[in-house]
Amino acid sequence: MITTDRMAAVDANAAALGVPRKQLMESSGNAVAREVRALADPGASVDLLCGRGNNGGDAFVAARFLSAYDVTVRLLGRPESIRTEIARENWAALERAEIPTETVADAADLALDGPDVIVDAMLGSGVTGALREPERTAARLANESDAAVVAVDVPSGIDADTGEPAGSGSGEPTGSDAGSAVRVEADRVVTFHDEKPGLAALDAEVTVADIGIPAAAERFTGPGDLLGLARDPDSHKGENGEVLVIGGGPYTGAPSLSARSALRTGADLVRVACPETVAGTVQGYSADLIVRGLPGDRVGPAHVDRALELAAGNDAVVLGPGLGDGESASEFVREFLSRYDGRAVVDADALRVVPEVDTGAELICTPHQGELVEMGGETADDPDERAALVRSFADEIGHTLLVKGAVDVASDGDAVRLNRTGNPGMTVGGTGDVLAGAVGALAAVTDPFRAAAVGAYVNGLAGDAAAEEMGYGLVATDLPDRLPEAMRDE
Repeated sequence: MITTDRMAAVDANAAALGVPRKQLMESSGNAVAREVRALADPGASVDLLCGRGNNGGDAFVAARFLSAYDVTVRLLGRPESIRTEIARENWAALERAEIPTETVADAADLALDGPDVIVDAMLGSGVTGALREPERTAARLANESDAAVVAVDVPSGIDADTGEPAGSGSGEPTGSDAGSAVRVEADRVVTFHDEKPGLAALDAEVTVADIGIPAAAERFTGPGDLLGLARDPDSHKGENGEVLVIGGGPYTGAPSLSARSALRTGADLVRVACPETVAGTVQGYSADLIVRGLPGDRVGPAHVDRALELAAGNDAVVLGPGLGDGESASEFVREFLSRYDGRAVVDADALRVVPEVDTGAELICTPHQGELVEMGGETADDPDERAALVRSFADEIGHTLLVKGAVDVASDGDAVRLNRTGNPGMTVGGTGDVLAGAVGALAAVTDPFRAAAVGAYVNGLAGDAAAEEMGYGLVATDLPDRLPEAMRDE
C-alpha cells in the first residue's frame, strides 16, 4: 500500500536511479492494454478518454499496444496544453502512427459511439479536486454507457488515498461548478507499483501492475523525498519553522553548527539556549542566531523551567549539541524530556538518557552506532540486518531513530529508509551537529520519520559537495552553506 505523495517520491527516486519516467510510462501503458485485452476480443471498439498529464500519456501508450482493436483516443483539451514532455512525445507518436485521435476542447462536442470498452485516463492519483469540464461530462457519459470501464491508476474523481469523491469537502465548486461528486464508476482499475489506500473502498476489480520501479526507489532516500517541502509563496515569518537548540557549555561550536544548519535547511527562526558564559561566543558565530543565555557555565536541572518556557514557542527542539556528559547535564535532559510534550531531535550526550525517560514528546534520536549500543540497541555490519535491528529498537523505545554510518538507517519502528549520500570525509567532528540541526528544521514542518530520512539525505549531499571541492580535508563548517542547494528537489 502506498499513498499518492509517497508514490510521487518513489517515481522521482526511480528516475534518479536511472529508470526514466518515459520507460515507466511505456510499462504502464502496456499494463493498461493487457487489461483491455483481458476484457474484450480483438476487433472490439475502445474509447480512451485522456487527460493532459501523465495519466493521459499512459493511455496514449496503451493505444499503440491495441492495434488489433478499433481504438479512438480522445484528448480532453488541446494538444499544446499537454503538460509533460513524455506525454507530448507519446501523443505525437499516435499522430505519426495514424492511430485515430480526437481533440475535445468543449464538453458540448464530446460524444461516445457505443464502445465496448472505455479507458478512463483523465486524472491520475496525484490530482486532487472535483472534476471540471470537460472531464465531468466525460465521466457522466462513461457511467451512462454499457461499456466496461477500465480506470488508469484511479477512477477520475476519486481520491486515491481515501476512496472518497475528490473535492467533496468544504472547498467543492458551487453554482455552475456544482455536481462535484461526479466520478467515474470503473469496473476495473489498473494501478501501478503498489495499491493506493482508497482503492479497497471501490466496487471495482483492482490490478496492481509491476512497471519496473526498483525496490531501491522506496528503500533508499532520493530527490523524490524532497517533494512537497518547498515553502508556500504566501507564507509569513515563522510559518516555515521555529527551532530551539539547547546545548553548549563545554563546547560552543556544536550548538552554533546545529543552529546555522537549521537556518540553512529552511527554518525561519532559530534560537539557541546555552550557558551565559558562552552565549557571547555562540552569538559571535553568526548574527542570524537568537541567543538566550542561561545562568552559569553548564546546563543543569535549575534551567529546566526556563528551557521549557523557551521551547513552548518553537516547533521543534534540538537537544544535546555541546551539552557535555556530566551528571548535571544528564539530569537536565531527564527532567526536560519528562515534562516536554513537543517534538525534539536528541543528539550527542543527551541520547543515553532517552531509554529511561517516560516522555510525551515525539523524539528523533540521532546516534552513531556506538551511541546506539550505549542506548541499549544493537548493530551489525550487514546493512539489511542493521536496518532490521534499528527498526526493532525504534519500536521498542517508541521513538524515531536515525542511526549514522556509511549507510544511515532511519526508522520509526514501522517504516525503514536507508541513506547512501555522504562520504568518509564526514567522519570529522561536527558533521553530526549539522545533521541534528537539519533534522530539527525539517521536524518543524514535516513528520519525524520523514524529517530523519530527508535530513540524512541532504546532510550527505552537502558533505559530498564539500568533499568535491575540499577533498577529505573538509570540515563541518563547510556543510551548512551547501544545504540550500541540497534541499532543491530538482
